[in-house]
Parts: sequence; C-alpha cells; structure tokens
Amino acid sequence: FSAEQEAQALRKAMKGFGTDEDAIIETLTKLNVSQRQQVLITYKSTIGRDLIDDLKSELSGNFERVIIGLMTPTTMYDVHELKRALKGAGTDEGCLIEILASRTNAEIRHINESYKLEYGSTLEDDIVSDTSSMFRRVLVSLATGNRDEGTFVDEALAQQDAQCLYEAGEKRWGTDEVQFMSILCTRNRCHLLRVFDVYRVIANKDITDSIKSEMSGDLEDALLAVVKCLRNKPAYFAERLYKSMKGLGTDDSTLIRVMVSRCEVDMLHIRREFLAMYGKSLHSFIKGDCSGDYRKVLLRLCGG
Repeated sequence: FSAEQEAQALRKAMKGFGTDEDAIIETLTKLNVSQRQQVLITYKSTIGRDLIDDLKSELSGNFERVIIGLMTPTTMYDVHELKRALKGAGTDEGCLIEILASRTNAEIRHINESYKLEYGSTLEDDIVSDTSSMFRRVLVSLATGNRDEGTFVDEALAQQDAQCLYEAGEKRWGTDEVQFMSILCTRNRCHLLRVFDVYRVIANKDITDSIKSEMSGDLEDALLAVVKCLRNKPAYFAERLYKSMKGLGTDDSTLIRVMVSRCEVDMLHIRREFLAMYGKSLHSFIKGDCSGDYRKVLLRLCGG
C-alpha cells in the first residue's frame, strides 16, 4: 500500500474534463478505513488540495454520500449520522435506534466524546430535546454505553429477570416499560440470552412477540432492535438492509449507512444471514434496487 500512489490515482481520476468514477471506486474500495485516512493526509501534503472537497465537487447524489462515508473515520461517521437523525424538522428514529442498539460500550463512549467535540452539545442533551417519553429513556440508557459486558450468567437472577419481564408485560393490564428497559439495556448478553430462554418457558411465547403485543411505535422498534442485536447482530443488519430495499422506493439513508458502517466489520456474516433469511443474495438485491455508480460502489462493498 502506498498512500502517495493512491492519492495520485484519485487526483488523476478527478483532474481535467470529466471524472473517472470507476477509478475512484476501484481505489477507495480496495483500501481499509485507516488506509483511506492516510491517503486523505497524503493527498493534502503532496497535492496541496483537500480530497473531501475535491470529491464533493466532482460527485453527487447517493454515490457521493457513499464515497464521503467511506472517507470518514468510523466513529465520526456514526456521529454525523446521529446528528443528521436529530437535526431538522423530523427525527430519523430508525437511525438513532440502529446505531445506539448495535454499538459496543467502547464505541458508544468514543461516539459521545467525538459528538461533544464536534457539536458542542452532548449526544444525550440532543436526544432529550428531540425525543419524548419512554422512547427517550431507552435511547438515553443506550447512549450511556454502560451495559455489563461480562459473560457471567447468574441463573437465579435470570429466572428472576424473566419472571419480572413476564409480570411487567404479559401478566398485567398495561405494561411496566421501565422494567423492560432496565433489564434489556443493562444486563450482559450471555445473561440476557438465558433470560429469553427462561421467558419463553414462563410466558409460552418469545420475548419479541411479547414486545410486539405490549409496546408500539418507536419504543417497540427500539426494544426489538436491542433483543435482535443481542441474539444475532448480522441478522439484525440483514433485516435492516432488506427493509431498506423491499417494496416501492429505497430507503437510501439506511442502505448507505449499513453498507458503509459494516463493510469492514461483519459484511460476510450479514450476507450469509441475508441469504438464509430471504432466499436471495444481498448482492442480487442491491443489483435489482440501485443503478449507476451508486450500484457499483455498493456491490464492491458487498463483495462476492
């Protein structure tokens, strides 16, 4: 890998009349996120121009969004997406849920630090001013990045938690959402997987079915996302991708965010889950749903 060579290749792709989009895709998708950061610095020092500015002036639309996303450090990309989800008229609840339910404690802590540096306000303050009621409390809890990350399963506590969830939902009239939140957002993954098994025995139904029947709207979406991420994170992302493309029109924001943020993390697993869940490959879905350079770059990120 030579940062200088790649920087020159990018400059050549953008210099003069017309842009060589294929060369840009080729160069950027073969590098990893830290190599792309080195190219960014080298581009400035050897060519004396800002690579992001050059890319923005040459590209447009969804293709531009993917390329700029790839050029953004991982944590900053999440920070920008969260801010985009919070600012302006409507809130993109799906984006807030997806990022906060799926990132690790360390990732959440980095996001909080960078968010504050970038925008001068805390992520928590912005969530509080933009969302309401129980949904707000779940997001705030997830945004603290304070889940137990141990692997110890306390059998007696698992029985107690499962019973507690049952009594907070299925067994009573009305739902005690605080119980759901405090158990689902703080306990460690191994422990919760055991809780879900015990719950199925007690309630005679899966925890996800109980959440669907007891909650609604954003709160339901948030708690379901938490459960799905604990059980099988790649399957959660496969579902996000499927829903972003199925039916009429494409939810490009979700499609781009998942492809960019997971391409170097667990894309192979996501592809495997996608095929198992929907009987079609992610590759064929993207191919049928997108076009042009946008399709090309997403297919490169998808691989295979």
